Amino acid sequence: MGMKGKIALGAVVGVVVIGVVSANSGDNGSGSGTSGASDRAGSGGRGSSASAQHRSGGAKDSGDKKKAAAEKKVAFAGDGEFQVGADIKPGTYRTTGNSDGMCYWERAKDAKGEMDSILANDNVSGASYVTVKTTDKIFKSNGCKDWEAVDAKAKGTPASGMAGDGGMFAVGGDIAPGTYRSTGNTADSCYWERAKDAKGDIDSIVANDNVTGTAVVTITASDGYFKTVGCKDWKKAG
Repeated sequence: MGMKGKIALGAVVGVVVIGVVSANSGDNGSGSGTSGASDRAGSGGRGSSASAQHRSGGAKDSGDKKKAAAEKKVAFAGDGEFQVGADIKPGTYRTTGNSDGMCYWERAKDAKGEMDSILANDNVSGASYVTVKTTDKIFKSNGCKDWEAVDAKAKGTPASGMAGDGGMFAVGGDIAPGTYRSTGNTADSCYWERAKDAKGDIDSIVANDNVTGTAVVTITASDGYFKTVGCKDWKKAG
């Protein structure tokens, strides 16, 4: 995976990260919005088609409302350094559609820009969630798609499978709890992680592994998130 400026303290493909030192503690923040497997909102929605608009003025109005609602989900841009409380609110955010592995985010306790300033960080492929706490001072995002606010406790219509390089999935919202299999992984390139929250620090990790061949993992209902990077697609086995 590519990196942007800092060495990620969180999970890195090819390294099992349990035991890595990271500084962070405290309560989980809360955001606004919804999370679900079918919700893949980007920086804006699409209105109705030209033919539909021609047939019905109501369709155009409906499309405009949907577009406005989608645009409101964007909380802040994927590039920038933001002061928590001034530029962005504490809460849980999501970015999706990061295809090149060059999305980097960082939670920092101050604006000194030193390694000791970092509370948690990660390089992202696919989707990522992160909870920005009230005690955080700076949130950095580089090379990411726009971030949207989500409700960390929201439930959706969870799927029974996921892309092996899809990134981070909310358990109960994006994916259902259960036992999943990923087959055909080579050279320890597959990394998976069960996490209790989206803070992104070492204390968030419930379990993780790098896998060659077949990976089997049970995601429990008490897990908050599941991360998968560099794996073959996962299918629910039980």
